[in-house]
Amino acid sequence: GKTYAMLDAAHAAKKAGIDVVVGYIEPHTRPETLALLDGLELLPKLEVKYKGITLNEFDLDGALKRKPELILVDELAHTNAIGLRHKKRYSDIDELLNAGIDVYTTVNVQHIESLNDIIASITNVVVKERVPDRFFNEASQVEIIDIEPSDLID
Repeated sequence: GKTYAMLDAAHAAKKAGIDVVVGYIEPHTRPETLALLDGLELLPKLEVKYKGITLNEFDLDGALKRKPELILVDELAHTNAIGLRHKKRYSDIDELLNAGIDVYTTVNVQHIESLNDIIASITNVVVKERVPDRFFNEASQVEIIDIEPSDLID
């Protein structure tokens, strides 16, 4: 799906000579998606202790220090662990963009603020993590990744 397409595009960018780094990818169990991590530089995840468990989060400071031309950060709508600089991952991405780093990211359509109510009325699923529309209005490119409903159910 989305992560696979993002990783595939990252390989094309790397082949074109762009300095590409994987900042954060949600752990997936799909072997074909995991295989696409091969050959890409991965930034270490930031380990955050919360209520006795260790959470793996995106290391914004590590990414800013590394300063690649392009960074991949999965799950735009993610709510960061308490104690991190920004409450939302989309604010992390704002900071990366303001630092001159291009970003590839992923988001499910139901997390887009203006589409949330429409999607909820169709699916009867309400999501709390929402991304402001400005991310899509200001983006230089948005690519829609879609799959057959039967594949999604499987």
